[in-house]
Amino acid sequence: MGKLGGITVIDLTQFLPGPMLSVMMADHGARVIKIEPPAGDPVRTQAPFEGGNSVWFTQLNRGKESLTLDLKSEAGKTALRALIAGADVFLEGFRPGVMARLGFDYPAVKALNPRIVYCSISAFGQHGALAQHPAHDMAVQALAGFLSVNDGADGMPVVPGAPAADMAAGLTALAAVLMALIGRERSGQGDYIDTAMFDSLLPWAAHTAGSAIMGGDAPRSSAQRSLGGAGFYQVYRTSDGHHVVLGGRELKFARNLLGALNREDLLPLAEAPAGEQDALIAFLRDTFAGRTRAEWIAWFAQLDVAFAPVLNFREALDEPHIAERGLLVMAGGAHHIAPPIRFDSEPDWHPGAVPAQAPGQAPQ
Repeated sequence: MGKLGGITVIDLTQFLPGPMLSVMMADHGARVIKIEPPAGDPVRTQAPFEGGNSVWFTQLNRGKESLTLDLKSEAGKTALRALIAGADVFLEGFRPGVMARLGFDYPAVKALNPRIVYCSISAFGQHGALAQHPAHDMAVQALAGFLSVNDGADGMPVVPGAPAADMAAGLTALAAVLMALIGRERSGQGDYIDTAMFDSLLPWAAHTAGSAIMGGDAPRSSAQRSLGGAGFYQVYRTSDGHHVVLGGRELKFARNLLGALNREDLLPLAEAPAGEQDALIAFLRDTFAGRTRAEWIAWFAQLDVAFAPVLNFREALDEPHIAERGLLVMAGGAHHIAPPIRFDSEPDWHPGAVPAQAPGQAPQ
């Protein structure tokens, strides 16, 4: 049954944050009823496709039920009210004010079910100067300061490779929902959660934006130990045009590598403040440029250094570690990324079916 067996979730969200939250609940036994508009979840049409479904849709909606409701119609509203009466969690991801206009804001839903945990997910929260500002992940990252340090050597910010604001919001909202469910066991009452992508991402700057957090200047990537200012936390190009990284600044790693390269004289630079390691970085850059990526992988195999090759997703998913950990599962004609949360007391995980879009009907 899973840890969340017996929990019913009404999910009106689309795209990334909300569906990521609810699929993690579905993966662990919750009954998730996905409410889709008449046109369907837009992600259903996003290529590529495998097993008859969008890969994106599959990863974030397996194990859910689907129900199509027109919430602008009285029939759709009536069906949703009936579902709410027996639900534990209500998720919505519309712009602030939309749910009130539809008649399903928290006061209205609480009146139907005082025990429900109601979670809103938006870009900037339900109140504040930016509440009505339209934004997806990159715009939130830009306004939160993160894009300024997602830059290349020329200082030009680049499009981020991971939707950090989306995923931070989904994880934060999941934690909040589970906390509220635990609290409900004590109080008997549900609660309202206002989750913002902006708010959720901001704590992720704790180790990179310290100077700004304490009221000082904004960090510069070239002078930050975790953003490109340190030789042992850096990306290097190899002779065949690939890249490798050094991903650990502990002195023992520097000692091990520089000793193996007969350059112990550079060890003091590895301890120097970020931004003052240019000579070390230049040496390592020239060194890594002298061999292919494969040659460096072999060379580092027996060396205790936080080294890794930069892999593309095909290479990464083909790594033996993926199979050894059971992180990619084939079921129903499609590949599934396995949930990162697994419990020793439970049997091996198997993905639930991907829901077809079902027409609206009276809830069971």
